[in-house]
Amino acid sequence: MDKLNIDRHISQQYNSALDDLKKEFLEMGGVVEKQIIDAVQSVAEADVDTAQKVLTTEQDVDAREMAIDDLCTQIIARRQPTASDLRLVMSVSKSTRDLERIGDEASKIAKMAIAISESDDVPHGFSELRNLGRQVHDVVDMTLTAFARYDVDLAVEVVSKDKVIDREYDTAMRELITYMMEDPRNISRSMNVIWALRALERIGDHASNISEQIIYLVKGLDVRHQSADEMVQQLNQE
Repeated sequence: MDKLNIDRHISQQYNSALDDLKKEFLEMGGVVEKQIIDAVQSVAEADVDTAQKVLTTEQDVDAREMAIDDLCTQIIARRQPTASDLRLVMSVSKSTRDLERIGDEASKIAKMAIAISESDDVPHGFSELRNLGRQVHDVVDMTLTAFARYDVDLAVEVVSKDKVIDREYDTAMRELITYMMEDPRNISRSMNVIWALRALERIGDHASNISEQIIYLVKGLDVRHQSADEMVQQLNQE
């Protein structure tokens, strides 16, 4: 695990602002993480009440995004941060967008749950959805832990696991497509599950994006668009 030595400043207000920024980001991450759990449950159980809770929480996520953006702007304008302080502000600013988009994807899944509940058809693919949902939740949890600990190794592991999620998504899609080809009547009843699976795959991508920002925050390296192996190779050259 790597350590990031955020400078401590004479100004206690500056120190508090940086601490608050990290705290607000992690709290937003916790809200989004719960959205994922509830969204998958709402689809798997056709639970409208839980789905509505996810949709309501989206407003809270949006408000948190705006509050964090405002805090980042204030820190830059008032303190003109440099070095690790600036990397923290920039990384949080970019990662907050990904958290907000994770919330958007969770809301899409919740909407699919409502559509499923209103249909007389029983969709196929719930087991695949639950499995992918567990894996996606795990990588989001790992990402938030990596940020809280400034853990580069864990961030790289998230990027690696995102490829596993992509493979699981492809497998689930092939199974659903085969199911639909067997009987065209299966198409309409499977589409909502397909869109939910797609949303989960995108959540994995956003978690990977945040992990890339963690590596930038700790090491000052831009590792976007690199594989996990390429990241390890670049980190070993440090």
